[in-house]
Amino acid sequence: MSDEEHHFESSDAGASKTYPQQAGTIRKNGFIVIKNRPCKVVEVSTSKTGKHGHAKCHFVGIDIFTGKKLEDIVPSSHNCDVPHVNRTEYQLIDISEDGFVSLLTENGNTKDDLRLPTDEALQAQIRSGYEEGKDIIVTVQSAMGEDQICGLKEIGGNK
Repeated sequence: MSDEEHHFESSDAGASKTYPQQAGTIRKNGFIVIKNRPCKVVEVSTSKTGKHGHAKCHFVGIDIFTGKKLEDIVPSSHNCDVPHVNRTEYQLIDISEDGFVSLLTENGNTKDDLRLPTDEALQAQIRSGYEEGKDIIVTVQSAMGEDQICGLKEIGGNK
């Protein structure tokens, strides 16, 4: 048995995308995974312990990528998955015809796998700033293997 070698197709088990946190300690404006989606908590209410002994936490969250409202009820003593949410800033280099953006990373490489955000107002702001030749820094939020542009700021030039 020890002679056999095991080859794994992927080394990513998905465990690094979230971490466990006790439901009773998650607060408003924190993050939680509801129905396998990373969400920002907008409302938390805790019920009293019932005859079966668990206080329940009712979470209302907004999906950080789609904006959809999701809800979950979890016993307060149980663990919930909390996504690792990162925000990174990149300089905008180019916008392609099909809506993909080219971003400059800190180490000088380009990141070309992101689309313009689905938020119409933010998308219009990015496009108009780019077309006017302004230097734009976009903020990219990433969690659970997904990335999305969630903000921008103009640098230098006329503000």
